[in-house]
Amino acid sequence: MPSLDRHDNVFVLHLGDGENRFHPDWLTAVSAALHEVEKTEGPRALVTAATGKFYSNGLDLDWLLAHGDQHQDYVASVHELFARMLSLPVITVAALQGHTFAAGAMFSLAHDFRVMRADRGYWCLPEADINIPFTPGMSTLIQSRLAPQTAHEAMLTARRYGGTDAASTGIVDRAVPEDAVLSTAIALAQSQVNKAGDTLATIKARMYTPALTALRDTTNPLG
Repeated sequence: MPSLDRHDNVFVLHLGDGENRFHPDWLTAVSAALHEVEKTEGPRALVTAATGKFYSNGLDLDWLLAHGDQHQDYVASVHELFARMLSLPVITVAALQGHTFAAGAMFSLAHDFRVMRADRGYWCLPEADINIPFTPGMSTLIQSRLAPQTAHEAMLTARRYGGTDAASTGIVDRAVPEDAVLSTAIALAQSQVNKAGDTLATIKARMYTPALTALRDTTNPLG
C-alpha cells in the first residue's frame, strides 16, 4: 500500500511495489498522503515513486468487473485524484522507474514534472487498443498537459514511448539511468520547495481551469 516519508523538504509518496492499480483502498491511502502534504506548512514539494516493474498500471479493472454497480462513483474518485494532484499547492514530480500505463500515465501527467528511466519501461495510453474510451475529464487532462501533436498520437495510436522518446516528445522532462530516477526527481523537487503555498495553488487553478472543471464534473463523469 502507498506510504509517505520525507527527505528534508521533499515528501516522497511510495505508490507500492506491484502494478499499483487504483483499487479503492489504494485511492484512499493516496488521498490521505496528499492531505498530509497539503496541511503541512512551510517549504515543501512532493515526489511520487514506486519500486519494481511498474510505476502504475492504472484502473483496477478486476475490481471494476466485480463492482459494476459502482462504476460511475469509482471513475469520479479517480477523476478527483487527478484533479487534486493537478492543483496541489506544491511542486510535484513523478519518478517513473517502470511501466506507466493508462490511468497511471494520466496520473503522471497530473504532476508538474516527470523523470523517467531511459533504458527500460514504457509510458502508454492504450485505450484505443483495449476499447475503453477516454472520459471527458481524462481527455481534457491529457490535452492540457501534452503538445497537440503528441496528445493526438498518444491517444489515437496507443504508442508505447520509451524514456528517450518520451523526453523528446515532451511527455517527460528528463530521461535518466535507472539508479538516478528517484534522486533526480527529489533534486528537482527540492529546487522548487519555496514555491509551495496559496500563490502556486492559484496559478495552477487558473492555468488548468478547463481540466479541473471537467474532472470535477460528477454529474456524468463517464460522458
